[in-house]
Amino acid sequence: MQFLRTPESRFLGLPDWPYAPNYSQVDDTDGGELRIHYVDEGPRDADPVLCMHGEPSWSYLYRHMIPPLTQAGHRVIAPDLVGFGRSDKPAEQESYTYESHVGWMSEWLVNLDLERITLVCQDWGGLIGLRLVAAFPERFSRLVIANTGLPTGDKPQPAAFAQWRKFSQEVEVFDCGAILQMGTTADLAGEVVAAYNAPFPDDSFTAGARRFPLLVPDSPDDPSAEANRTAWKLLNTWTRPVMLAFSDADPVTKGGERAFLTGIPACAGQSNQTIHGAGHFLQEDSGAELASMVHEFIGSTPL
Repeated sequence: MQFLRTPESRFLGLPDWPYAPNYSQVDDTDGGELRIHYVDEGPRDADPVLCMHGEPSWSYLYRHMIPPLTQAGHRVIAPDLVGFGRSDKPAEQESYTYESHVGWMSEWLVNLDLERITLVCQDWGGLIGLRLVAAFPERFSRLVIANTGLPTGDKPQPAAFAQWRKFSQEVEVFDCGAILQMGTTADLAGEVVAAYNAPFPDDSFTAGARRFPLLVPDSPDDPSAEANRTAWKLLNTWTRPVMLAFSDADPVTKGGERAFLTGIPACAGQSNQTIHGAGHFLQEDSGAELASMVHEFIGSTPL
C-alpha cells in the first residue's frame, strides 16, 4: 500500500503541544505496515484514559484535556487515526474503509495491551472506538460518549451531515484547520488553525479526511451496517459505567444521546451531561470542563 508520512518538522513548535511521539506498527492488509502515532502521558501504572479523535482532527484536539487529567493522576493515551496527525496516510481514498480503520485500531490496541480503559470518544472516535468496545469488551471499564454515534443506516442522517458530506467531496482544497473552526463556537487563534493543518502539507495528504464522510453508514445495506448492528447488540447488554456528554451547539449530533440513553442499560435513569455553548469539537471549546467531568466520573465509579 502506498502511503504518505508527514515530515516531523511540521509538528515542531505547535502551541500547547510539548508531547513526545510514540509509534506502533500495524498490518496495512496489503503486505506492508503502517505506523500509528499516539500520545502517552501520565503515570504508566495508572488505568488508561483512551481519547479518540474524529474527522478531520488529530490528537492535538485533546491538548486542553491531557494536562488536567495527567495532573489528577490519570494515564492519557491519545492516538492519531490512520490518515491523520503523525500517523501514516494511505495515498488512495479507496484504501480507507470503515472496517480497515477498525482493524488498524484493533491491532494497535492489542499491541499496546491496554486494559481497564476509560474510553473518551467523539465523532469518528466513537464510530471506531465503540466498535473496539464491542470487539474487546473485557478491556474497557467505562465509556464517555460525546458528540458521536454508531449508525446502522436504518435511520436518515441529519440534514447538517448531508451538507457536510457534499461539502467534503466538492471543496477544492480540504482545509482541515478551517473545518475545525467551522465546528467550534470559539474563535481559534491562527497558530491553532495552523496546528490542525500541520499533518497535511498539501491536499494529497487529505485522502483519509476526504474519505471519512463517505464511510458513515447511510443505508441498511451499507458495507458496515451489519457490523454496527452487531456492535449494538453488545452495547445493548453493557452494564459498566457510561457518561454521555453531548454539547448543545452541534447541528450534526444534537439529540444523538437519545440512542445511547435508550440503547445502553447502564444509561437507565441518566440524562445527558450537556456541555453548554460548545460546538461539534467540544474538546476545543470546553476541554477543561470535559476533563473535569471525566475525572469526576472516574472517581465516582471505582472498579
